[in-house]
Amino acid sequence: MNSNEQLANSVKWRTRAKPEEAVKLGDIVTKLMDEQLSGQQARFEAITELWQQLLPVNLYQHCKIVDMSNAELKVLVDSPSYANELRWCSSELLEQLQQHYPRARIKKIKFTVG
Repeated sequence: MNSNEQLANSVKWRTRAKPEEAVKLGDIVTKLMDEQLSGQQARFEAITELWQQLLPVNLYQHCKIVDMSNAELKVLVDSPSYANELRWCSSELLEQLQQHYPRARIKKIKFTVG
């Protein structure tokens, strides 16, 4: 190989097409989460809004919906006394949630003190 061929090969090597630019894994995960969970999140948000409307303010301030899975709505309550008060009215709350959002398929409300 003469010097001109070597020069041509080295230039060809340096001007090869660059691979696609690297993409951050976090960006991919964020996009996937937005696409996959947007429907669930919207339903969860709507249930949270209804929850706020159904409860008196003094009771709503002491609880928070933390999860909705396996046909169970999980609510975190800040004291045992408020958890008991919520348990007493849980059947009415469940009925209202099922009536307004039957597609959520909520069959139980679980109250946890924390």
